[in-house]
Amino acid sequence: MALITRKNPRTLVGLAAGLALVSGPMAAAVGIDLATASPAAALQNSLARTPQMGFNNWNSTHCRADFDEAMVKDIADLFLSQGLKQAGYTYVNLDDCWALPNRDARGDLVADPVRFPHGIKALADYVHSKGLKFGIYSSAGTRTCDRNGFPGGLGHEQQDANLWASWGVDYLKYDNCNNEQLDAETRYRAMGDALRATGRPILYGICDWGGSTPWTWAGDVGNSWRTTGDISDNWQSMIAIAHRNQPLAAYAGPHSWNDPDMLEVGNGGMTDTEYRTHFSLWAQMAAPLLIGTDLREATPATYEILKNADVIAVDQDPLGRQGTVLSDAGGLVVMSKPLADGSRSLTLTNETDTARTISTTATAAGIGGARSYEVKDLWSREVTTSRGTISATVPSHGTAMFRVTPTSRTALPAGVFDLGDLAWTKADNGSGPVERDHSNGGRAPGDGRPLTVNGVVYRKGLGVRAGSDISYHLGGTCRRLTVDVGVDDEVSTGRVRFRVYRDRTLVADSGPRTAAQPALRLTADMTGGRKLRIVATSPGGKRTGHGDWGNPRLACGNGPVPGTHALSGLDWTSATNGWGPVERDRSNGETKAGDGGALTVGGTVYAQGLGVNAPSTLTYYLGGTCTGLTTDVGIDDEVGARGSAVFRIHVDGREVAASGRLTGEDGSVRLTAPLTGAYELTLQVTDGGDGNSYDHADWGAPRLTCF
Repeated sequence: MALITRKNPRTLVGLAAGLALVSGPMAAAVGIDLATASPAAALQNSLARTPQMGFNNWNSTHCRADFDEAMVKDIADLFLSQGLKQAGYTYVNLDDCWALPNRDARGDLVADPVRFPHGIKALADYVHSKGLKFGIYSSAGTRTCDRNGFPGGLGHEQQDANLWASWGVDYLKYDNCNNEQLDAETRYRAMGDALRATGRPILYGICDWGGSTPWTWAGDVGNSWRTTGDISDNWQSMIAIAHRNQPLAAYAGPHSWNDPDMLEVGNGGMTDTEYRTHFSLWAQMAAPLLIGTDLREATPATYEILKNADVIAVDQDPLGRQGTVLSDAGGLVVMSKPLADGSRSLTLTNETDTARTISTTATAAGIGGARSYEVKDLWSREVTTSRGTISATVPSHGTAMFRVTPTSRTALPAGVFDLGDLAWTKADNGSGPVERDHSNGGRAPGDGRPLTVNGVVYRKGLGVRAGSDISYHLGGTCRRLTVDVGVDDEVSTGRVRFRVYRDRTLVADSGPRTAAQPALRLTADMTGGRKLRIVATSPGGKRTGHGDWGNPRLACGNGPVPGTHALSGLDWTSATNGWGPVERDRSNGETKAGDGGALTVGGTVYAQGLGVNAPSTLTYYLGGTCTGLTTDVGIDDEVGARGSAVFRIHVDGREVAASGRLTGEDGSVRLTAPLTGAYELTLQVTDGGDGNSYDHADWGAPRLTCF
């Protein structure tokens, strides 16, 4: 639940959305890739390695009398009889109104004896007897959110945490009402510390509605954080919340997830087509899947949606990536999500009022270069073969969802690829599986931790145990590999040597690296190579070294042709935007393509450029053949004095130019970026610290010079 104060009418929940990335000389010194480095260490409580799945009663019962012990037991029973437990649903959670309005004489919370005559511990024991886990609710304020105002946890953090642990609680949803206007991070950290102090593993769901931009600080505090206000059971609410959550993909990962609120599937306010879109998008965004309907009254169609094993597998994929928007134009939205086996999940969503054909390509999704692809429709289960085009006629408010897997090898297309996203042709490892984006725990998939070398956390990469030997097919189009290598911080001893081969030629060698040393940047010439092989060994053939390949970036193909280019005339390799699509040669109108005006900053009109809304990231492939970029930046005049943003230019993960904070009262600022030898250019806009409302940001006359 949430009580929302809207910042302005066009903002559904009036919440900030921004990016806080390490930048400048410090990032360059330690070799952090700005696009991929984790903004905060993930919470290491072993929980939520993949997004949590379960049930919460609020969306179906609110505080009505039908929320009681009998209902909760029935839900637990249905988890087993309807196959929901087998599908992956684990938590049975209570929401608000479970307690009496006042604490007892010792200051403890007391369960409502009418709703829960046998108490909470007995109910938790019943849920546990079914092989499930049990969750509870409170608020980081003096009272909870319901109008009756039940006791909140503010000032009682350790007392409440100890009580819940004694009852066998496995999950806490911690809301944000009656918070006395105290700092959110302080309040939520206090409860996180209290939960850890109990010694019981309790999954911690932070629910401040995104108001404090928790994605920038909550990664080491909780297992998930709400990014939006409350969802309602209608299309407009659901799709607007998806829009708010989509730009925040960089912050999600194992143990730490963006949470766009609970599921409404089955509650009756949307059609089954719209509920399939709801479920598809939540899975594509790696969101927690918490059923919000009364399963005792659910229809077969509702159960069919909730138990779709193929869609759930996308949400629960062990790679742990949130999908990103590839394109958004005219109400037709394409999202792509990398999966652990090297395939991609693609969603084609039609937000318009009539059926439309939506198309994309494997290349746009980041897996181009194969001769053919297996394409599985995750709702019809039909499997077809494609040469790279993925297309579907999608009904109004519907979503087509596909798993796209390369089935034959050929040259990689132009672009910069993360090795952790590519399918290998061989992967031998000293102990346990090779891990994507996590260290090697040595036993089962996903048993490692975030890749960390000498305190530097890498969101992307490969975790191995020496000796390991991994090969990739290149096809002769690639030019350069850059990667940071080192011994993971999870071990204090051991040595690992990292070597890179182009075909049979050794092209980079780290020498022995110890746990005490910082990561070493390796750069390998891959020109003309048909095969990439990366090898990690320990002296004497020992298998004790935990080796990390941090941010391995493979640049392939040719960049722009020689000459001077208007950047708006070139194709980007990826784009995210806070509101609506990125616009070419127009300002950002926030909703549909072409709804902005002429790019205008401080009275100067730019015939060419890019119109975005913070937070926004645009990436271009350069191929090592460009020398420089010049551009004017500023807040478009159409918002008056209201907007604010910061413009940054990154080259191969290193910040080379920044505007500082600009507002609608400022004129344009000229940025110049040196690009000689660069392979990837990133244009980033973050909000100016006051949320992203009215942040219409213009890249005016961006000119790229190449040779």
